[in-house]
Amino acid sequence: MIQTRGYAAQNAENPLGPFSFARRDVGAHDVLIEILYCGVCHSDLHQVRNEWGGSIYPMVPGHEIVGRVSKVGDQVTKFKEGDFAGVGCFVDSCRTCPSCQEGLEQYCEVHNVGTYNSYELDKKTPTYGGYSSQIVVDEKYTLKIAPDQDMSRVAPLLCAGITTYSPLRQWQVGKGHKLGVVGLGGLGHMGVKLGASMGAEVTVLSTSPNKEADARALGAHKFLVTRDEDQLKEYRNYFDFILDTVSAPHNLDMYLSLLRRDGTMILVGAPPEPAPVSGFSLISRRKRLVGSMIGGIPETQEMLDYCAQHNILSDVEVIPIAQINEAYERMLRSDVKYRFVIDMATL
Repeated sequence: MIQTRGYAAQNAENPLGPFSFARRDVGAHDVLIEILYCGVCHSDLHQVRNEWGGSIYPMVPGHEIVGRVSKVGDQVTKFKEGDFAGVGCFVDSCRTCPSCQEGLEQYCEVHNVGTYNSYELDKKTPTYGGYSSQIVVDEKYTLKIAPDQDMSRVAPLLCAGITTYSPLRQWQVGKGHKLGVVGLGGLGHMGVKLGASMGAEVTVLSTSPNKEADARALGAHKFLVTRDEDQLKEYRNYFDFILDTVSAPHNLDMYLSLLRRDGTMILVGAPPEPAPVSGFSLISRRKRLVGSMIGGIPETQEMLDYCAQHNILSDVEVIPIAQINEAYERMLRSDVKYRFVIDMATL
């Protein structure tokens, strides 16, 4: 076993603190990654505080992991020592169900093994995430990272990047489409960058007028203040697609009214409470309300390669791990542009 240092939540109420634990030894198909940076996702906060239920403690969060390969198993072919590598939201799956066979492992129909707050395929061994010094992962679930990038800004691509890239690709959003992005946080700012890079006209939909300058700097073409009734009337039946990144409760019917006939609203945020939707919001113009969750390993690698090619990176604030509890409180206040990333050298 490999002794590892990290930060963990012992329960839903107390702050995260130092925690020592053991990783498995490096197997024939495994890579050992020295973690350099780990992004802080809003879902870390949801799970640490058990807002979605079923949290497993002690919990070492973190699923936006970038590091350097320090050891490889004797049958590994994709990586060598010294390579940069990434780990996203899951580290294994059944590999045999239809979803896994199609490279959609995030929708594994048997057991998707989350990077943390989950159990290995034996359904007994808990997984621990990237708020830690190192991690052991099967090479099949490890991503290749181009070396000539700012690794701190690459880390959030492993969740925020793929969460927004996957639905834009699935629904073939691109040139000639009008795309609305709800929220300008960790997910939303990546939705803006990616949507604009794919040729769509991007409008940020926000409750905060003071975010307009930032939205335009990120690549948005337009900005809609959703508390302004006159602006809302102007954008009725306007958008082909709306990408909803917000994880707090909000009025879905209002956003659905902004879709044109046959328009699609894509949910990637996950509020802790169910949201009501009027049937008339959908049936009056044959609108669609759909959801999307991260991406499979092939698509995540495609996203990383796409972002490297187009010089797309997350906007981040790098913090020492001792500030993680403060970062959670700031995240609740939307006081970050746009993703906290932990420098694991501070562990």
